[in-house]
Amino acid sequence: MAHHLDRTPYAGLIDRLNRFPQGAPASELLYRILAMLFSEKEAELVALLPIKPFNAQKAARVWKMDLSSSRKILDELASRAILVDIEQNGEVLYCLPPPMAGFFEFSMMRLRNDLNQKVLSELFYQYINVEEEFIRALILDGETQLGRVFVQEPALGEQNAIHVLDYERASEVIRTATHIGVSMCYCRHKMTHLERACDAPLDICMTFNTTASSLTRHGFARQVSSSECLDLLNTAYSSNLVQFGENVRKQVNFICNCCGCCCEALLAIQKFGLVRPIHSNFIAQIIEDKCVGCGQCSSLCPVNAISLVNEDETVTDSENRARIDEKMCLGCGVCVNNCPTGALYLESRPTRTITPVDSVHRAVIMAIERGSLQDLIFYNQSLFSHRALAAVLGAILKLPPIKRVMASRQLKSRYLEVLLQKLKD
Repeated sequence: MAHHLDRTPYAGLIDRLNRFPQGAPASELLYRILAMLFSEKEAELVALLPIKPFNAQKAARVWKMDLSSSRKILDELASRAILVDIEQNGEVLYCLPPPMAGFFEFSMMRLRNDLNQKVLSELFYQYINVEEEFIRALILDGETQLGRVFVQEPALGEQNAIHVLDYERASEVIRTATHIGVSMCYCRHKMTHLERACDAPLDICMTFNTTASSLTRHGFARQVSSSECLDLLNTAYSSNLVQFGENVRKQVNFICNCCGCCCEALLAIQKFGLVRPIHSNFIAQIIEDKCVGCGQCSSLCPVNAISLVNEDETVTDSENRARIDEKMCLGCGVCVNNCPTGALYLESRPTRTITPVDSVHRAVIMAIERGSLQDLIFYNQSLFSHRALAAVLGAILKLPPIKRVMASRQLKSRYLEVLLQKLKD
């Protein structure tokens, strides 16, 4: 299909999407998805946009268009949640988010009359759940991932409560967010059109900070208070949903409340295994003497990490006991919250997973691991400003030595080599 895609304006857009560490493999299905979301002219223009946030003046220069026309196009794209518009220091900045978590999901976060969401759902399902190349890259490529699991706080108990850090608490993300939006779950909405959805709550997808500000402004999310959002978090706990949120410590932009039957990430883990560390820094354990083999934990585990095992197959009346596959355990706490005998508990993992400080730090690490750092920094001269380049180089200098060397090799930058040498000295 590549020869067909090359003749369309969407080929440039696909190339632009794949300049970011988290892209979208080209296929006929992706072409059809983009054709539903972008006009040919919009695809041609968006393909030229920088990777970092930009203002209307920058877009006008790139597009060789007058400022008024450029701003009108940008605002139209933002009104459809293709772009995210950010108000910063009295100026409006725009950013093209990745497909996921980004404009793929935004397209299904409310009911719309301007899109055939049933057709779009079928295309998403085929592209993500059947073709698999996209979800494989999303889940398996690189060590650092876009998202991570937040531990369910009621499952921690008093002993572990003192070990969980603020950025590991969904409740803390909610309490400290500047803006909060709640919208329809993309995954369950998509599965509803395919008649595969479960009965878990639908209007429970949470966005925060700059993303929430944009989505609530354009009606893709409903603005809520922190207290209402905390109530929804408790609803998610009682509905046995997993909190899967942005993999950063500061300014988290989303927390999805996921089920194991509809969520694309959890379905991928069931299929491919928990290859990369998106789990929380806790892991479920069993108190043997308390387990009665009821199977409640096994039936509720969102990634099938718990099974029932006969303790002694040579004895006919031997009872089953729960067994945890520690290589699959998300450390979410769903099983602990539902064990009727208190046989399950969470304990800290022996090695903590490192969470990137912010989105710049994460993007740099992901780009290094995927061999695309030069694209992130130099594409369309998008990061040539001193402030932006300083932010990226600052993130590189905070990396472990091996990753700093990888970054230097990818960039082949004398400036970076000097900085790294000074750091060694």
